[in-house]
Amino acid sequence: MKSPLRPGDPSELGGYELLARLGEGGMGSVFLGRRSDGLAVAIKIIKPEYAHEEEFRGRFRSEVKRARQVPPFCTAAVLDADPEHRTPYLVVEYVDGPSLDEVILRDGPMTDGRLHSVAVGVATALTAIHGAGVIHRDLKPRNVLLALGAPKVIDFGIARALEVTSQHTHPDQMVGTVAYMAPERFDGAHRDITPAADVFAWGAVIAYAGTGRTPFRADSPVATAARILTQAPDLTGLSGPLADLVALSLAKDPVERPTAHELLNLLLAQHTGGQSPSRGHTLDPLLREAAEAAQLSGRYASGTHRKRRRARTVVASAAAATLLAAGTGLYLAHELAPEPTPTPEAAVTPAVAQPTMPTPGAVRGPWVVDALTRPGQWKNSTDNYGGRCTFDQGLVMTTPDIGIECPGPTQTFAGDQSITVDVTLKTAQSCATISFRAAGDGAYWLDLCPATVRFRHQGAVRRDTLSEKATAVFTPGRTRKVALTVLDERATLAVDGSAILDAQLPDPSLLAGKVAFGVAPVGNSDKPAAAMVAHAEIRPISATPAPSAPTTRSQPFTDVRRESATSIVIVHAYDPKSRSVVVEPVLFMSGDEYCKTFGLKPSADTPCEREWVTEDSRMTVTLPTSASPKLTSTFDDPERCAGDPVTVGTCKISGNALAERLAGDGLAEVTTADGVVTGVAEVYTP
Repeated sequence: MKSPLRPGDPSELGGYELLARLGEGGMGSVFLGRRSDGLAVAIKIIKPEYAHEEEFRGRFRSEVKRARQVPPFCTAAVLDADPEHRTPYLVVEYVDGPSLDEVILRDGPMTDGRLHSVAVGVATALTAIHGAGVIHRDLKPRNVLLALGAPKVIDFGIARALEVTSQHTHPDQMVGTVAYMAPERFDGAHRDITPAADVFAWGAVIAYAGTGRTPFRADSPVATAARILTQAPDLTGLSGPLADLVALSLAKDPVERPTAHELLNLLLAQHTGGQSPSRGHTLDPLLREAAEAAQLSGRYASGTHRKRRRARTVVASAAAATLLAAGTGLYLAHELAPEPTPTPEAAVTPAVAQPTMPTPGAVRGPWVVDALTRPGQWKNSTDNYGGRCTFDQGLVMTTPDIGIECPGPTQTFAGDQSITVDVTLKTAQSCATISFRAAGDGAYWLDLCPATVRFRHQGAVRRDTLSEKATAVFTPGRTRKVALTVLDERATLAVDGSAILDAQLPDPSLLAGKVAFGVAPVGNSDKPAAAMVAHAEIRPISATPAPSAPTTRSQPFTDVRRESATSIVIVHAYDPKSRSVVVEPVLFMSGDEYCKTFGLKPSADTPCEREWVTEDSRMTVTLPTSASPKLTSTFDDPERCAGDPVTVGTCKISGNALAERLAGDGLAEVTTADGVVTGVAEVYTP
């Protein structure tokens, strides 16, 4: 809540104009400021008594440097800091929204989807924070701001600077709010605080959000600490899978708690298909994008060094609940299979071979396949400057005088990935472009021009050329097969199987983002630019397990790109006019059949007794349809319009009507002949 500046408050600091007060805490005061370019920021000015402490300044400098490496997944980005100023200060992204404690005090406890969204947002932030090697140490409702789209966690990474400065923390004091502090933080001999303390705080914060009270509430801080050390949490008012996860995170022993990344996996498993099991609530797209980027980034505090009993506790406590989440099939399929790794050849050779279809649990992120011969995952579009994206044997991109990007998949791609596509320059005045890890104001770019190729980085303030090579490989009119491979923090370009260029990726905030194709004029040319791309595939490198690391589930999904078969898919989009359908192959079988297929024994942790089990491939494919495919539906009368067993539609339906019924990722049975869809039948899921 904003309040006017007080007498004695500075009106300017470090080039920032101070406009109002936002709050006051143990370390200092927070002000609303404005940067010279007009950007609103939040500025925390440290209390003067800490400014004279050289140990504090050194710690502050170190912790701020690490905090700036935290990717912006549900966190308020650290923008600037000056540890050497007379009063050290920190500048962070301004989040225009109330804090969680303000919302609970005003509106009362949260329920259902809203509570689940806060749980996902805070777990996403902790995954990002811990992945950068930072521990928050002071997570509490006041430090969770409810912005539009996704919660934002603030004040991470600086509490340690104060906590280790013993002159300001007496033996019986410590930094943090007692009600949200883990038991190990009260142990005077245990000063090695780990990310598990933040996970405990997550549980206390979510319990407070869902019940309106802290889980160890008592009459005084000392009594609260005693309850944290000796008593079970009071979670009355919480129920379902989320209550189980909160209880698990509040374990006394830090070894027994899941990591933030495991929490996020479990929470997103309950949201498979975009909806939570609580009243069909849908995650905000911004929150889902941030959560999946953090989940797939590969940068998070691993729990593999912990005792195996903790992993068994996670499975035993949460598997039964997540098995009931809509459409998930088994609890965290990829947790049950050995971690797939790239083959040694993939690690050194940038030209990635065409992968086989994945097996369940092998895919770590979205996988997109599109021949680009018709609208599907890419669309026809026109921009305000005359640029156009159309289809003619490929995605044709033209622009008269300024670069254009063609709208493509909305998924966020993270971690090691491969982008393959056929590229044809139409004129000598054209550069084809591929942007990757594009998020917010930042992105990496690959420019493919007649006389040169280069990797570029675009940040919020500046652009840099990372690597460049003069080459005439992209002759206008000649199609080249491009393979862009991202492994760790390095990007490599191969053309027609030969390595051409590589670059180090320097921006730690760009761990994940969207992929897009485009075209731009060469230099200052006043002639139109045009290029075509076709046969695009964007996939995680880990999608194909190495031969030495077989999974426990050997049955692959049906390869709808090539096979003539009948298979069950999720239909993400169907366009009868363009004769295209975007599908995701799934496994769909009875629980008994599923367990027999994968050798699972009936138990409380397996879906053997369920009527139907689905498991997603995470691979979306755009397929052409025949001129007159056979289209059928179950309508609202499955007894009349479904086969035996009651699953597949038999009543005829028009293309537009079926597209409407399948909107929102409906299940369908598709019949393909050499990769062309000849029939689509709606699947009834009782």
